[in-house]
Amino acid sequence: MDIAKLGEFGLIDHLTKGHENKNASTVYGVGDDCAVMHYPDKEVLVTTDMLMEGVHFDLTYIDLQHLGYKSAMVNISDIFAMNGTPRQMTVSIALSKRFSVEDMDEFYKGLRMACDKFGVDIVGGDTTSSLTGLAISITCIGEAAKEDIVYRHGAKDTDIICVSGDLGGAYMGLQLLEREKAVYYGQVEDIRKKMAQAKAAGETQKLAALNQELAGMRNFQPDFSGKEYLLQRQLQPEARGDIIAQLREAGIRPTAMMDVSDGLSSELMHICQQSHCGCRIYEKNIPIDYQTAVMAEEFNMNLTTCAMNGGEDYELLFTVPIGDHAKIEEMEGIKQIGYITQESLGRMLITRDGQEFELKAQGWNPLKD
Repeated sequence: MDIAKLGEFGLIDHLTKGHENKNASTVYGVGDDCAVMHYPDKEVLVTTDMLMEGVHFDLTYIDLQHLGYKSAMVNISDIFAMNGTPRQMTVSIALSKRFSVEDMDEFYKGLRMACDKFGVDIVGGDTTSSLTGLAISITCIGEAAKEDIVYRHGAKDTDIICVSGDLGGAYMGLQLLEREKAVYYGQVEDIRKKMAQAKAAGETQKLAALNQELAGMRNFQPDFSGKEYLLQRQLQPEARGDIIAQLREAGIRPTAMMDVSDGLSSELMHICQQSHCGCRIYEKNIPIDYQTAVMAEEFNMNLTTCAMNGGEDYELLFTVPIGDHAKIEEMEGIKQIGYITQESLGRMLITRDGQEFELKAQGWNPLKD
């Protein structure tokens, strides 16, 4: 269905109908000039992300359902990174005429899957037209008791540095997808060159066969067997609410925390800068999945560089007092990778052979060409 047939408000009604609010803090959701929320005795956490086609995502290899899921998860992850609980979300979309109502249904299907996983209410947003591609702006609202909020600036000397999950997988998934995209367009370009030659030579039968071959490229399916985990890390990241739950259950309150969106090096630098401290992390302790290691070798890339600077893992990087060492040691899915030092000692990576290198923030910069 053409979106223009529904119009802006018709599309909003279509996408949000049947969505029941789950949180007591949601007084009124979609349907008026503003959503109404009530947070007695809680601090309100607000985070916003904008995702632009061609910059943050490529519709050549991510479908709209996965895009909706990922768009929601990256915002929910920010709320968890403050030790909060996500409650509401607003979704604004700018789209061109190439998208249909069914396309937006797929996007919202993924969005709702992510929100339902953590009980988040979709309470509003906006839709408008775009002449340059799809643009997505999502705001997630959460809550936390004042004493529970964890900022980036609370790390202290001797604190242990921890990270959840494993690192570098999302980046290697992106490299894999970009490689197959290049293969696809290379084959398409080769067929078109042959078609131009056949047309110039008047070879009508050959031209017809090439036309069929080009049409068949629409069903191009790369072989990703054995690399499914890397694709999942890139296309379907998971906010680590389970880690927050584990920490709360164990009675551990991190001293500083953030999610790994731009790369471990960049995030460590943020914590050190805002906490006015140094750090020492150990290469041997950085958690890396086997598929990530295999893919890095295939691409002839340095594995540690991929893990330190890849980004989009959406794992939690946090520091805890040294007295919590034993508790952290027993927790599944958390790795102790180093410790906080005095600022004068610098921010260092200790390699497997004992050499020391100063950390550099080489993660993704969205404003860099």
